[in-house]
Formats: sequence, C-alpha cells, structure tokens
Amino acid sequence: MEQHYKLFKIRELADNDEDFIKALASTFLEEVSVDIERLQKAVVHKDYLQTYQIAHKMKPTIDLFQLGVLDTLIEIQDWGKLVKTDLDIAPQLQVVVTAINKALSEIKSDFSL
Repeated sequence: MEQHYKLFKIRELADNDEDFIKALASTFLEEVSVDIERLQKAVVHKDYLQTYQIAHKMKPTIDLFQLGVLDTLIEIQDWGKLVKTDLDIAPQLQVVVTAINKALSEIKSDFSL
C-alpha cells in the first residue's frame, strides 16, 4: 500500500475520514486516467496549448497524491506554455505516464475500486 503514491496530504485534508479518502481515490482514478491519455495525445500531436492546459489541470492532483513527478509534469506544462519546439519532451512524458499508471494500479487495488 502507498508505494507509488502517498496519502499524507489527503489524510490531513480529509481529517482521516476514510469515506472521503476513498471518494478522492475514486475521483483520481476517473479523472487522471482520462487526463493522462489526453496529455499523451496532445504531446504526440505537438498541441502546445492543449499540453499546457492538461498538465496545468493535473498538477494539484499529482501534488495531492504525491506521485513524485510534479517537477517533471511542470516541465511538460512549460513545454506547452512556452512552445519549446526545439525540445523533445517525450522522456519526461514517459516518466509521468509510468508514475501515474503505477499509482492508478495501486490505488485500484488498495481501495478495491
């Protein structure tokens, strides 16, 4: 439990209300799985604005669940925001995708979702 994500901030926010924590975990599964797919497509298509918007939207959730890739996600966000056409952001994207997929799998298992 909690190898690829941490619940410290969530437990603090939820005042250890397990039902609320489970609801947040469920919301994480629903939203982040969609967001990461959209982010991957935006990067592949070099849709800088979409990349920026999606990464920016994901930041609070990634930070809340402490996936350890917030700085990398910010790099992706800035790639989109600053239209860094000379930079290959694929390695950073892969780091974020891997971290999210591990967290998604672990949260599903930990919360029986």
